[in-house]
Amino acid sequence: MSDILTLNAGSSSIKFGLYRAAEEPELLQMGQVENIGPLARMEMNGADGKQVVEIGPADHGRAVRAILDAVAPMLDGRPVAGVGHRIVHGGKTFGAPTELTAQVMDQLDALVPLAPLHQPHNLAAVRAAQDAFPQAVQIACFDTAFHKGHPFVNDAFALPRRFYDEGVRRYGFHGLSYDYITGRLRADHPDLASGRVVIAHLGNGASMCAVQDGRSMGSTMGFSALDGLPMGTRCGQLDPGVLLYLMDQGYSSAQLTEMLYRESGLKGLSGLSHDMRTLLASDDPHAVEAIDYYVFRIRRELGAMAAVLGGLDAVVFTGGVGENAAPIRARVIDGLGFLGLRLDADANDAGRTQISSGPTPVLVIPTDEERVIARATAAALG
Repeated sequence: MSDILTLNAGSSSIKFGLYRAAEEPELLQMGQVENIGPLARMEMNGADGKQVVEIGPADHGRAVRAILDAVAPMLDGRPVAGVGHRIVHGGKTFGAPTELTAQVMDQLDALVPLAPLHQPHNLAAVRAAQDAFPQAVQIACFDTAFHKGHPFVNDAFALPRRFYDEGVRRYGFHGLSYDYITGRLRADHPDLASGRVVIAHLGNGASMCAVQDGRSMGSTMGFSALDGLPMGTRCGQLDPGVLLYLMDQGYSSAQLTEMLYRESGLKGLSGLSHDMRTLLASDDPHAVEAIDYYVFRIRRELGAMAAVLGGLDAVVFTGGVGENAAPIRARVIDGLGFLGLRLDADANDAGRTQISSGPTPVLVIPTDEERVIARATAAALG
């Protein structure tokens, strides 16, 4: 018997899973390192229940090492045959799970400027796993892959055509999450799976996807992971004229990158925190305004995604905020009766799967990107 390890490195956390290798991998242990920075901590959930380990100051490299140290005793002598990695950006080239050879790593390194908050951490996790498990097959699963095949109008910017041909186009992200949710719809809600569904992945990173018959037709995210909805620390949609103005004011590319990726979004608007739990508990007027803006943009993009689909048969909330923040779900749905959306407040507060009372179902489905990665890695192992 052999095992599969999955590593899902985000901007402020790293999720991991240990699976027994099989056609449908069996979960043995899961967990995450969260609050990467001065007060990182690791939570693990397995047969022995929940364990919490305070790590202290940690960057992504130290967080990966802590995960590998925690996983080692659980292997009980079994080999790790494959390590599956979430890679945020696959560019024009990568549309399917891919073995991480030296040549592929070089190609993915070249995409770091397109996802500077994620891609370096994704690749750092790969290198750490290669060092720890040199005999294991390392498999990349791409967040952009789910969106490949969009119609031209959904991918293009109205720039000179040569830029599109060079790869300046909308890619979309959170594809592993959308892959899992569409699979859950096929299994549990087949009547909806073939319809027009808007999936809202709301977390520290946030986007929405218009899905028809299980295929991505449009995404709120574009060329980079900055576009669309406001996020924990990222700005979301922004008039490019603002950047031209700031450049004229003397801001460098590095300063703009730092501000747009790490100092904006909920954190920038509130001046308080990027964490929705903190903002919902606060009576600071700036926190209130940050939430107001967040909800406004979700509602606006929900209408846009419905227009992309030519109608709406269901809405699905997922991601850390989408799954857990009932007040946000309620405020998003409130007043959208013209789309057939009506909230069942009791079901929403109780955290049920279906939280609607109107003709258009509204569902809450926890995502599981790690299982998508584990399945792809198991398939690569044959």
